[in-house]
Amino acid sequence: QVQLVESGGGLVQAGDSLRLSCAASGRTFSSYIMGWFRQAPGKEREFVARIGRIGGRTYYADSVKGRFTISRNNAKNTVYLQMNSLKPEDTAVYYCAADFAGTESYDYWGQGTQVTVSS
Repeated sequence: QVQLVESGGGLVQAGDSLRLSCAASGRTFSSYIMGWFRQAPGKEREFVARIGRIGGRTYYADSVKGRFTISRNNAKNTVYLQMNSLKPEDTAVYYCAADFAGTESYDYWGQGTQVTVSS
């Protein structure tokens, strides 16, 4: 069992930056590929970014590539999402998730943190 708790969301203006954190507890954090997803009102949840177990491989949605950076600190059991040059269309609830098998079928999810970007 893994518990995930996101933090760092808030209300910012377009062009600002935010860093989201996701703290994990439970089974060995480094066993999991970690991902960030988001869901805007009235829309389906969408993939944002993913990072390998030791942080060597990262993948991004085209919509955030070049603006967002995912990273992890396995010693602190935490994954981060640095978000720069935020746009109003980035407004959503952001979730972190843990994938044990590496099949992009995420086993555990956090409760989400709201990010609102005003124009």
